[in-house]
Parts: sequence; C-alpha cells; structure tokens
Amino acid sequence: MDTMTLWHVTPWEFAALAAAALLVGFSKTAVSGANTVSLAIFAAVLPARASTGVLLPVLIVGDVLAVLTYRRHAHWPTLWRLFPAVAAGVVLGTLFLVWADDGIVRTSIGAILLLMAAVTVWRRRTAAEGREPESVASRTGRVTARSYGVLGGFTTMVANAGGPVMSMYLLSAGFRKLGFLGTSAFFFLIVNVSKVPFSAGLGLIDGRSLFLDAALAVFVVPGALLGKWAVDRINQRLFEQLVIAATVLGGLQLLR
Repeated sequence: MDTMTLWHVTPWEFAALAAAALLVGFSKTAVSGANTVSLAIFAAVLPARASTGVLLPVLIVGDVLAVLTYRRHAHWPTLWRLFPAVAAGVVLGTLFLVWADDGIVRTSIGAILLLMAAVTVWRRRTAAEGREPESVASRTGRVTARSYGVLGGFTTMVANAGGPVMSMYLLSAGFRKLGFLGTSAFFFLIVNVSKVPFSAGLGLIDGRSLFLDAALAVFVVPGALLGKWAVDRINQRLFEQLVIAATVLGGLQLLR
C-alpha cells in the first residue's frame, strides 16, 4: 500500500503536501514564520488534528538542516532564558488539546499571531538599531522573553505555529538576520524534538504518520538549499518585512 492510498489523498493533494514540505525547508533557512503557510496546507489536505502530527517530523528535518547551516550564529543566553517558559507553554498546549476542538484552536492561534505582529511593528518603529537583544539586557527584557516563551510553547504544541510568535520576539528584541536564524534554528530543533513524546501520547504521531513523513522529508532538503541561497540576497529590512508578512498571512489563514 502506498502513501497516497494509506492517507486517501489524491496526487494533487500529495503535490500540495510536497510543496508545503519544500516551503518548510525554505522557511527554516530563509524566512522564519513562512511555514505557517505549510501549516495551512497540511490542515487543508489532512484532518486538522492529524496534520499537526504529520507536520512535526517534517519540521524537525528542517530544523536539523537549519542548525547545520547557522549553528555559529545562535545567541545562547536568549535560548536559556526562553526554554523554561516554553516548557510551561508546551504543557499548557497539551492540556488545551485534550479538550479544544479544531475551531477553537485555529481561532485562538490566529488571534495570537496577529496580536504579536501588531506589537512587533509598533516596537520596531521605536527600537534603536543594533542594540543587544533585550532578553539579556534588562528586567523588562526577561519578562518579555518569558511571555513570548509561554506563547511560543503553547502555539507550537497546539498547531506547530510557534515560528511566527518566536519570530516576532526575536525581531522585537533587535536580532539581526544571521543571529535571528541561528537562534531560532537551535530553539526549534530542541523544542520540536521535546514535543514528540507529547504528540505521540496524544496519538498524533504513529506508524501511519511516519510513513507519510518519510515520503515528504525528501522535499525539505531542496527547500532549505533554496533558502540558504536566497537569504544572502535579502537585505535586513526586506527580511523583517517578509517575516512579519508571513506571520500576518498565517494568522489570517488560521482565523478563516
């Protein structure tokens, strides 16, 4: 039995999933947050809850490629401050998934993403260029990191939509392009791997989902290579605009 028969998807639907997997690779090495479009495609082709379990291993493949590409640019003090709050968010997200239906999940995440985009646009207009990430510079920065961390953990657990939330945090904290990509690469590799036991416990990851993942993972690699080629040709201002635009698009898709 082949993958399409197992999941009852048409060739066109599998092609859409493959394109979404390619976009995952691109987003991990170029425009973080763009994989919210992939989230929407997976949820449109597959059952909404099942789609999160299928997408998670695909994201992990992209995370590994991103870490290999940008491992020298991670800002570890920020990561260490985020992880405890993210862990709390993952636990809250797991509890939320136990009782929330797809409509509540999508509406909640979409609203959060749009709020984060609005806050980031406002903060970037008043921020000084080139300052140190505020997560290690002030008490306000530490509180901000924890707030975004909880939101990021929550959204990544319930819908694999933590990318835009953390993108908004890293932009608002003043990260430049390579620091942004290196820090988010390690962040999501660690967080996504830690989510696997929770997702498996909820029945979202099983042999059936991993069979589809094996077919889709190959498409992540060319997407990552394309992203690496593109990121060197995107200036900082355009990079930030693309990240924010991808976040808004993802939020609107979830609210539909």
